[in-house]
Amino acid sequence: MSVAARPRQQSVPHLLAVSLKQPAAAGDAAFPFSVAAIRTLPPLDLSARVTFFVGENGSGKSTLLEGIAAAASLPTVGSTEVARDGTLAAQRRLASALRLAWTKRTHRGFFLRAEDFFGFQRRLAGERQELEQRLTELDQEYRDRSSYAKGLAAGPARASLADMERRYGRDPDARSHGQAFLNLFQGRFVPGGLYLLDEPEAPLSPQNQLGLLAILLDLIERDAQFVIATHSPILLAFPGARIYSFDGLPVHPIAYEETDHVALTRAFLNEPQRFLRRLREDG
Repeated sequence: MSVAARPRQQSVPHLLAVSLKQPAAAGDAAFPFSVAAIRTLPPLDLSARVTFFVGENGSGKSTLLEGIAAAASLPTVGSTEVARDGTLAAQRRLASALRLAWTKRTHRGFFLRAEDFFGFQRRLAGERQELEQRLTELDQEYRDRSSYAKGLAAGPARASLADMERRYGRDPDARSHGQAFLNLFQGRFVPGGLYLLDEPEAPLSPQNQLGLLAILLDLIERDAQFVIATHSPILLAFPGARIYSFDGLPVHPIAYEETDHVALTRAFLNEPQRFLRRLREDG
């Protein structure tokens, strides 16, 4: 079935809106209220099944997403939980200033930053290596024991390896980062969850970004909701998504065709030599 032909999702979203409980203090120059988009944040309607935050680096889109993750108490993937992450102290301060409106509060789902994915991969590889080493040690420890006794001793490690393979695939290190990212995402998905993704396109090729689009299309039919900070024109094309621009104040809804990401990418692809010539001249 083509994207255009898919049935419209009718189920009710979980998170309806985010807003500041009260205007930021005029003299508050500490991060994150030093970011203009945060300091002037209007109420944002998040009731679409997929909402995108777009803007240049430093515009505040990731900061707001992190603040929502802290306010929603969502688990994280690949890093320390938001409540204990020392690098997110300012975002927890933002969370205390945010008001989230729900149709039904959920703690299902997760918050994922692309930068944390690589740390998660390293941790997963380390855990797999430890389990395999333990099985090797058990072979030696139980070499003079019955197969039954050895099987009982090795059972927990083998079960952990099997669960890891079921959730994340066989030998994650043998696959590309993009394939591993998509596998991780599918392995951690729980129906009926809220998913906050910060620049998920970072490890993905254009082909794998299309793969992520296909996954999103499937998951919203299982009562999932997504809020995504991105630079990707491919992801931004998700049908029916609401897009908020953090370029220009206050944060405001914008059409797909009007985003700088889409306009600049299209212009470059139409006339790459013109852009390259200008870059040479400016350089």
